[in-house]
Amino acid sequence: MGLFFWRARPVPVVELRGIIAGRQGALNIQGAGPLLERGFALAKAGPHKRLILAIESPGGSPVQSDLIGQFIRRRADETGVRVIAVIGDVGASGGYWIACAADEIRANPMSIVGSIGVIGGGFGVPRLLEKLDIDRRVYTAGENKSRNDPFSPEKPEDVAFTRALLTDLHGHFKDWVRSRRGTKLTRPEAELFDGSYMIGSRAAEAGLIDKLGDVDGLLREIGGAKARAAWLKPKRKTGLVMRLLGRGAEAAAAEMAEVWQARAEFRKP
Repeated sequence: MGLFFWRARPVPVVELRGIIAGRQGALNIQGAGPLLERGFALAKAGPHKRLILAIESPGGSPVQSDLIGQFIRRRADETGVRVIAVIGDVGASGGYWIACAADEIRANPMSIVGSIGVIGGGFGVPRLLEKLDIDRRVYTAGENKSRNDPFSPEKPEDVAFTRALLTDLHGHFKDWVRSRRGTKLTRPEAELFDGSYMIGSRAAEAGLIDKLGDVDGLLREIGGAKARAAWLKPKRKTGLVMRLLGRGAEAAAAEMAEVWQARAEFRKP
């Protein structure tokens, strides 16, 4: 009876889905932390000592990507639980950063993987103000407080500053991948760290992932044909607009909000 009970224990699967950002409703440490905490507790108490991360993310905030990644590593070291990341449609940029926190990475042959780079940008509309005969007045304390102001002409020194900042962030990304994937990488770094992405089958050849597979196959590998998953997903708050127009409207609004934010991100372009 006791043996049957332990074999019936489900394998915890934490869903990490969406654009990575500090805002409410996005993938971030505030939402993912409690789910991961619960997942590690279940995995530690179970017979298999395995935690699956189901990753579905094109990336986003460098800080949130790192916070989630470091959280996973700390809990894995503390509990002795083996973490396996499974990439679905996409695990790129910040999504791949999080996947690298796992002890093993799997993906579908056609998953989008990689994009080890940083993107940042915005819009410039100084000529529009001129055409509309609008006089904009800005007052600052600190000569660089209005750096990259979209209503002012672009300055070479601002471009140089931004590129240096992106280079620094890119360096942190590369260091993280090196520390987690190490000798598993089979391609020159110039090819792997140029910001491009590839499908899962190519990623396996390059050492960005360990093998091809999906959550169902991994469950059977861990617990046999009768293995079950204990899915841990964030609760999605349903607002009035979403109730009236459906989930597509909210998703589109979230995407537009991200597009119009000018900040450095680990995100697939």
